[in-house]
Amino acid sequence: MRLTPFNVWARWMKRRLPTSLWGRSLLIIIIPVLIMQGAVTFVFFDAHWQKVTSRLSEGLAGDVAWAAESYQDDPTPENLAIIMDRAQRNMQLSIAFQEARTLPEESSRGALGVVDRTLEAALKSRLDQPFWYDTTRYPAYVDIRVQEPDGVLRIIAPRERAVATQAHIFVLWLMIATALLLAVAVIFIRNQVRSIERLAAAAEAFGRGEAVPRFKPNGAREVRAAAQAFLDMRERIQRHIDQRTAMLASVSHDLRTPLTRLRLELALAPPFKRAESMRQDMDEMEHMIDEYLAFARGEAGEPTQSVNIRNILEKAAEDARRAGAEVEVIAPDDLSIALRPMAFRRALNNLAGNAASHGEKVRLSARDLPSGGVEIIIEDDGPGIPDDMHEEAFRPFSRLDPSRSQNRKGVGLGMAIARDVARGHGGDITLGRSDLGGLKASIRLPAGKE
Repeated sequence: MRLTPFNVWARWMKRRLPTSLWGRSLLIIIIPVLIMQGAVTFVFFDAHWQKVTSRLSEGLAGDVAWAAESYQDDPTPENLAIIMDRAQRNMQLSIAFQEARTLPEESSRGALGVVDRTLEAALKSRLDQPFWYDTTRYPAYVDIRVQEPDGVLRIIAPRERAVATQAHIFVLWLMIATALLLAVAVIFIRNQVRSIERLAAAAEAFGRGEAVPRFKPNGAREVRAAAQAFLDMRERIQRHIDQRTAMLASVSHDLRTPLTRLRLELALAPPFKRAESMRQDMDEMEHMIDEYLAFARGEAGEPTQSVNIRNILEKAAEDARRAGAEVEVIAPDDLSIALRPMAFRRALNNLAGNAASHGEKVRLSARDLPSGGVEIIIEDDGPGIPDDMHEEAFRPFSRLDPSRSQNRKGVGLGMAIARDVARGHGGDITLGRSDLGGLKASIRLPAGKE
């Protein structure tokens, strides 16, 4: 796709927009409210405040022009006194004549300049004489001066005669109403998002095999419906797991009973040439039954608890040493994480045993992840597995090339069981090339809750 300026801008915006439902919900509420407030404020100032201010300024400019023209018609003290009296009584204007004075040279204007521009335009349209004005020196008044031949006519007018002074109250009430509206909307959206977050947390915990007994549907009708559907699904899955566990226990008993009888008959039988071979076959059959049942059972019903990673690595190292490998353990003494101990020990023993059976040196290490959680690495110096066959190694009953896949006592379920356990804890297993020259299996587990 050819990049256009619009596409570049869209990608830039997408990278900076919030990704959470909470953040996007806030934007959906805040942006329209701010646009509406800006539009209302603009319309108010353009259609009301400026228009009213313009009318007021024109009225004040007309009164100032009347005073200046009346004085020009009869520039005597008697006429000035009459003008001052009438302006005070009827127009709220305070007029004084400054004899032999000129207009000030300096000028002071307001920060926005809207009032100044409006008043200046009104005075220019009504006065022929030079004038000067100040809207900032006195907070409640406007100072206007008109140049006369023999001096300056100074006029002090109330500020409300030139500008609509109550506009800020409207804007203040508008801001207060907007803040209240946003507060109510934020509280409402937060409650709805919290319901979705609880549902997501419950689903994630159930995926790790953890129980969430206090979870109950709440929030909007659609969210409650989704939560109820999740609870129904969890019940059906749990019922299926319980039925499967009971069936596997029965199958295990039924399979082991004839196997035990065969062992007993073999032990009581007179020595013969094939006895040792038959005993090895029964050992292999028992190991195969254990692997089948472990793969099908998955230890899903086991509760989670905090486990010290170094301790569990040491136990796996002992089993690997019994297989004849030289094992090194590298892990902090205080590194712990919540997991299902029996299931995870089985997965770790499978990986460590697999490494010990194909290499002479095995290294078990663990470390904290910057994003939270733990990474456990099992390495060996064996022949390894080609990169394009890493995923094939995790398939149940999969056997790879002869250099690594001659699972003399198994049926190709060790790696599948290990990945199933890791994913059941919310993590995963990846394969790579070890620094020792062989295979490296990395288990990444998120920080779970006890």
